[in-house]
Amino acid sequence: MKLSEIKEILNAEVLVGGDELDREVFSACGSDLMSDVLAFVKDQALLLTGLVNGQVIRTAEMMDIHAVIFIRGKEPTAEVLNLAESREMVIMKTDLPMYPACGRLYAAGLAGGSVRS
Repeated sequence: MKLSEIKEILNAEVLVGGDELDREVFSACGSDLMSDVLAFVKDQALLLTGLVNGQVIRTAEMMDIHAVIFIRGKEPTAEVLNLAESREMVIMKTDLPMYPACGRLYAAGLAGGSVRS
């Protein structure tokens, strides 16, 4: 699914990387625990989180995640946005809570991005 479609589905605002909305993601993960993201997320996923700090960007980079959506209207700091921009990530925010945001994406056909061993 293209990030431009995800933006529309979640009524999201693009904060960084607006010129990269033609990127495709193949799965999504919703988590506020970056340890879970490290343990269970596949590459080329979209991360939805309410955590708004640099750890999110660094974790996403490690897991080859190129797009992060902050939920519940959370506002990342300029420092977080600058870090994401330097890593060429797309950052969006939506007013939706985690469950409805993930549900809308799942209903639109985006697969879940986590695996268990």
